[in-house]
Amino acid sequence: MITILKKRRSQKNEVETVALLQDLIQQIDDPTLRDRILQETDKLIKQKKFGLVFEEHLPECTPLYDVPIRVGSKVALKTGYVSDIYTVVKIDSDKVLCDRRETHEQKIFKLDEIVVVAEFGEPIYPTLKLIDTVENAPDSDLWHTLIEADNYHALQLLEYLYAEKVDCIYIDPPYNTGAKDWKYNNDYVDSSDAYRHSKWLSMMEKRLKLAKKLLNPEDSVLIVTIDEKEYLHLGCLLEEIFSGETMQMVSITINPSGAKRDNLFSRSDEYAYIILFGNAQVVHPKGNGDEREVRWWYLRRTDYASRRGTVKGGVAQFYPIYVDDKTMKIVAIGEALKPEQSRFDVPAIEGATPVFPVRDDGVEMNWGITGDSLQQLCKEGVVRVSPGSKNQPYVFRYLSANYVDKIKSGRWAVRGLREDGTKIVVETEGKVTRTTTVWQNKSYDAGQYGTSVLGEIIGSGKFTFPKSVYAVMDTLKYFIANKKNALVIDFFAGSGTTMHAVNLLNSIDNGHRRCIMVTNNEVSADEAKALDEKGYRPGDKEWDRLGIARYVTWPRTVCSIKGCNIDGKPLDGNYGCNVEQYTEIEGEIVNPETGKKIRGKVYKKEKEPAYPELADLKMSDGFKTNAVFFKLSFLDKTSVALGRQFKELLPVLWMKGGAIGKCPALESDELPEMLILPQNKMAVLINEIYYSEFDAELSQHPEIQTVFIVTDSEIAYRSMIRAYDGKTCYQLYRDYLDNFRINTGR
Repeated sequence: MITILKKRRSQKNEVETVALLQDLIQQIDDPTLRDRILQETDKLIKQKKFGLVFEEHLPECTPLYDVPIRVGSKVALKTGYVSDIYTVVKIDSDKVLCDRRETHEQKIFKLDEIVVVAEFGEPIYPTLKLIDTVENAPDSDLWHTLIEADNYHALQLLEYLYAEKVDCIYIDPPYNTGAKDWKYNNDYVDSSDAYRHSKWLSMMEKRLKLAKKLLNPEDSVLIVTIDEKEYLHLGCLLEEIFSGETMQMVSITINPSGAKRDNLFSRSDEYAYIILFGNAQVVHPKGNGDEREVRWWYLRRTDYASRRGTVKGGVAQFYPIYVDDKTMKIVAIGEALKPEQSRFDVPAIEGATPVFPVRDDGVEMNWGITGDSLQQLCKEGVVRVSPGSKNQPYVFRYLSANYVDKIKSGRWAVRGLREDGTKIVVETEGKVTRTTTVWQNKSYDAGQYGTSVLGEIIGSGKFTFPKSVYAVMDTLKYFIANKKNALVIDFFAGSGTTMHAVNLLNSIDNGHRRCIMVTNNEVSADEAKALDEKGYRPGDKEWDRLGIARYVTWPRTVCSIKGCNIDGKPLDGNYGCNVEQYTEIEGEIVNPETGKKIRGKVYKKEKEPAYPELADLKMSDGFKTNAVFFKLSFLDKTSVALGRQFKELLPVLWMKGGAIGKCPALESDELPEMLILPQNKMAVLINEIYYSEFDAELSQHPEIQTVFIVTDSEIAYRSMIRAYDGKTCYQLYRDYLDNFRINTGR
């Protein structure tokens, strides 16, 4: 109570101080100064006092390589700070006179040294430029997408395309190790940067807020992997942005031998934060579909606290069970012994042995259930008898009474009787495994199933620390195993493991899950230095060729789908993932006390597929799927009009329509009156005068599900779509600028 009163008193004093400060500010005569101080005071009042607090850095600027440089354009050096902005004063052939905004110092640059930039909050107009496609399933309408882009602007475009429609977002952001593995405002962040943690948080906050708008609030999941460098900061940020949602963190062993840390423990794991939205839940893995016998419980209690005479055990659970020595069947169940009675004084039954719960060391225990309950289970055929040891000649196993409910629910089923008359009870869908928060599967080894797999496909040394494809596949499977048409997005795509994993998941159950990956095309710090010394700049072909999207992500995507490496040679092996493990086989065990041979469990150590369902899928088979590679480009707002830019607009409309079938393209520059695209299940009315003809064409193609209508009239649009119940309809304005405008600072 004292703490609460102190807190309330502090809040009261704070309110009074703010009120007094505002009163004093109102006494300032200069209205401009008064308003400015009020604005700054409001900012201070709104600052957080609890939770995660970090510096708000300069918003990130965007280089627009496809926008022409004109007099008046805002530009920056391609290899400099993108936030160091100049204004173009004069252009003379390939020489450009620029005025630096901060100092008004004028400098002359070559045209190929600078790039147009857009600041945060300044509208830009995106388009998708086709780079390449891979088609390994001409009859399938499933197309994955890779977008080369700064992921912030790609997310803004994806918000327009798929707001609240995404089932799963999986991201592996830069871990901020200080090793120049990411950029902020076009500059690598290293360990010497005192603000690298707050820059990282600023970068992540903007992107996670956009990601939140994409996820289906009714049923979806966000998965973010991280290591020890930022996991605490990330956890606080996630709790702040996704307040009210269910969050868990799991530990994944990705390096069983451990990564050396001088004078510290070797690092063998990393973490995955999981945010569950709405009704989303973990889908616990089942067996491979084969029916397995259920687990039978041992009748004798095992914990020392349940020995005879203890309150926990109860006096009613120490009683003799009489077993026929010839048939090994239970013939009688005796009364429970009183505490003072000896087990050696019970009545004898000819041809039968009285059995009590006694450990090998002679300690008398208790049975797990009462004699009456055991009698009932014996009648139902769910008590089994097998040879035991000297102190307890026979061992009993049983099914608890709730087995009846499990059979009624369909989870268990009876599949006949054994020779001893007991029931054969199986799990109908294989054994359910309850996954813990510590994942230690051998298949999650990032070295063997990440680095080595990627090296076999595109060559070694091109990308550091790729994820195990099986670790990503299993992570996704926990949440979208039952969603065969899930939409999965990864906006820190890296080497492209996520799409590879989605293809594996689809191969297991013939799913139709679609993956959208986003990655920039940055080169490493060392490569950037070498290219710069040769006179190359970002945007040059030589520079772009070595960027991650074109050098790693897309080649891996193409090769994994085709089933070959970058040299065209078939990939070796299969996707079963053979790991060393112990396999249970039938065998004989010798009882050390009696010397008798009895049937029992024997294990042998060998390499077996961790994923038997994938053992028949050869890597050289590839995947029956398709993918398209786009670059997120930007149009010059001074020359944009829907009629002249429809070619650039079409891929965006295709994606909004569900990316069904191969992305359409216009062969002619001449603008058509309409587009009827049954293979893409979409149609576009470009000239509303032709609505009657358009409507007649649609009636011939009931498979079309998405309709775009270009008109500036809201009334006309509503009238035209009246007949299209069951279809998804969108209005497009004649001016492209009114349809797609991102980076507005909202």
